[in-house]
Amino acid sequence: MPFPASTAFPARTALPRRAALLTLGLLLPLIPATRAAAAPPVVVQRSLIPTTALPNTPVSATLSVTAPSCTTVDELGVAVRDSAGRNVDFPGSTGRVQICPGGYTFTSGQRAYPAGSYQEFGFYRIGSTYYNLTTQTLTVAPPTVLERGLTPTTAAADTPVAATLKLASTGCLTVDEVGVGVRDAQDNVLDFPGSATNVQICPTGYTFTSGQRAFPAGSYREFGWYRIGSTYHNLTSQTLTVNTPTVEERDLTPVTATAEAPVAATLKLASTGCLTVDEVGVGVRDAQDNNLDFPGSATNVQICPTGYTFTSGQRAFPAGTYREFGWYRTGSTYHNLPERRLVVTAGIEPPGPIGQLAFDDEFGGPLALGSTWNDSKSSAYRYGNHNPDDDKLDWIQPSATTVADGDVTFTATPGANLLESGKRSWNTGLITTESTSRGFMLRPGDYAEVRLQLPTGQGAWPALWTWKDGGNEIDTFEYHPDNPNLLELSNRMRPAGLYYEDPKTVYPGAWITIGVRYGATNNEWYLNGKRVFEDHTGVGANWSAYLILNLSIVSGRYHPAPNSTAPIVLNADYLRVYRGAQLGVPGLPGTIPVPVVVP
Repeated sequence: MPFPASTAFPARTALPRRAALLTLGLLLPLIPATRAAAAPPVVVQRSLIPTTALPNTPVSATLSVTAPSCTTVDELGVAVRDSAGRNVDFPGSTGRVQICPGGYTFTSGQRAYPAGSYQEFGFYRIGSTYYNLTTQTLTVAPPTVLERGLTPTTAAADTPVAATLKLASTGCLTVDEVGVGVRDAQDNVLDFPGSATNVQICPTGYTFTSGQRAFPAGSYREFGWYRIGSTYHNLTSQTLTVNTPTVEERDLTPVTATAEAPVAATLKLASTGCLTVDEVGVGVRDAQDNNLDFPGSATNVQICPTGYTFTSGQRAFPAGTYREFGWYRTGSTYHNLPERRLVVTAGIEPPGPIGQLAFDDEFGGPLALGSTWNDSKSSAYRYGNHNPDDDKLDWIQPSATTVADGDVTFTATPGANLLESGKRSWNTGLITTESTSRGFMLRPGDYAEVRLQLPTGQGAWPALWTWKDGGNEIDTFEYHPDNPNLLELSNRMRPAGLYYEDPKTVYPGAWITIGVRYGATNNEWYLNGKRVFEDHTGVGANWSAYLILNLSIVSGRYHPAPNSTAPIVLNADYLRVYRGAQLGVPGLPGTIPVPVVVP
């Protein structure tokens, strides 16, 4: 309330000016005489997309930014300028937004652009001032169609084949037509038939398969193509090579026969592509080149990669050595296949068989594993599936033994296992009658025979042999290609053996038929129907043993180890055992039983 006029106040002591001002609440903080202008905020662009777009296709922009410290801006957006500098910005922008070190992402509205090249950049505004970020190019172009694959690149002459074209695109694109073109050396149109229409090609891909067409042998240009409106777009050209299929001889039998005994020939063929020939047969020539062909032929024969087998009529030959070969005819041209030796013996010392067929595998189908054969281990190997003690690199793998086209094939390849000897193993194949439900065993009086092709690869060690109870070993044969013309024939029970050499019959790649007639006091070895050795020691009256057929690989102690990593292969056509065979006449001239130690 106001005070009365008569009220008296005590006198006040004078205060200094600053104190007086403080008392009045009028003293201001001290400030510099002039103030510095504020520095512009620092906003950093992390990324801006897109950098490409399809013509006339709506697309939005995404701008990612950050700042060293939190900064508030009044607006954030994405600008675009065309080649004339006109403003064609992405629509939309933010209102007031805070940009911090953790980042901020802005997405614009959509806009479509004609084909062309544009400059795009992010911007932000503080007050009335605009700040532009890094400028980059926005390319607007039609999608690019990409060829991912075109097959075939090879074909068999005059054999219908279809083309498969795989496409993709940088963006989804609808084209009016897709197909595969072909041109010959004269640029004649030989396109694969058929095309696809109204096709959408996207980045995920599209596959077109044409109709079939056959081409004559030759070299062609092939290419995929697509059409938009009336314009054709050819894709990358490549070469289509069309060859006449190659006919291959897989086998030809017999390689041995008995004089004046009728015998038929069996020719197994295959081709790199299906091929129809006019005629197939088997030719034979004697030392004077006289024609002694097996009778009969097959006409209008289709030979494909799956194989074809021809069997001739029967014919008898005098004793001697002959050249035999398969042949086929196309038109008036005869094509002779590789020759083999046909050895016809006088039949004085046939191997038999006398008695009944007790065991037989012609390898015409899958191995009877578990019942007849075991392909995973042998008691002859110290560790069951490998045995480095015997100079072997073997590691038995069931997958190394296969059956196809009437043959069992053992394929040895470098393995991953390390042997106890410190050497790297080779995966290889073995089959034995041991550890099977049938448990077939040989006994005195049996005759066992195998027909096989001697391998060619250095380090190969094929064998047909017997084993039981840590021994009972008779080696029908062992072979090493470093001794190309030599077979090792051995009795390991009652030591005797022969290094048998025959350059005309024994050589890498040769097909041979070899067998042993087991006797209590004498064993007889037969090669291609001819008795070549008898040991006069035999196996004893109570002998029995399991059969083993395998491909070992030597480690290099007695014979050279493999000199490459290429597969080593052994093929066998059959394995037969006759029971009740009688021993032949002992004392075969020219074969001297000598003890041998064969590793």
